[in-house]
Amino acid sequence: MSSPESQRESYRAVVARLAIAQKPGRGAPPYSRWVNRRLGRLLGAAAYLLGLTPNQVTIISAVFTFSSLVLVIVIAPVWWLGILVAFLLLFGYALDSADGQLARLRGGGSKSGEWLDHVVDATKVGVLHSAVLISFYRFSGERGIVLLIPLVYMVSSFVFFFGMILTDQLRRLAANEAGAVYAKPSGRGGGLQTLVAVPTDYAILCLSFVLLGFHTAFVIVYLLLGAAQAVITAAVLVRWWVQLRRIDREAAARKA
Repeated sequence: MSSPESQRESYRAVVARLAIAQKPGRGAPPYSRWVNRRLGRLLGAAAYLLGLTPNQVTIISAVFTFSSLVLVIVIAPVWWLGILVAFLLLFGYALDSADGQLARLRGGGSKSGEWLDHVVDATKVGVLHSAVLISFYRFSGERGIVLLIPLVYMVSSFVFFFGMILTDQLRRLAANEAGAVYAKPSGRGGGLQTLVAVPTDYAILCLSFVLLGFHTAFVIVYLLLGAAQAVITAAVLVRWWVQLRRIDREAAARKA
């Protein structure tokens, strides 16, 4: 049940409070920054008024996401399936944004909630690309190099996700050890970083499923997105390594 405070507060007022509490979007991929966070804000406000917890929203998000991927596995690709899958994935993604915004609205997230959110995110990366691989194998008759595309895409996505999470944690640890307040780097150029991040935007991958019923077109788009993900992953790994090496040197200098 919703709290007395939420019952007295209008939906519009909750949305306005969420807009104020929104974390900075500098450097985030375009859809995530300008569309998904706004959708998440609207859904987060509704969840708040319904009395849902962030963990419940995370689980609902997972239900939409994994249900759509089950459809990819069990139904032969047709035009309407691609549209349905893309919609379910994008709705699940909006709910994935809503859980964090709801947590901030309720006064801050929990360690267990952050853990659940990251575990669900990591799981959906593996299941999504596995679903594509199974669909290729079952329904398109693919037996050659095309089957390697989802595998390479999945590996680069896992490495990118794990590297991002681990690098952020190591930066936080270094800031604590130095007695400084941690500030997550946002990149030198917000606009340029946003543009470069387009191929890594999860929403773009979700939208590509609109082409699922058109095998050749989907394979081409999926291949291009996977190749871009692999290249960008390699580039940011170098960047993160350089940043952490600099942090190591600064720590060694303080001890000297």
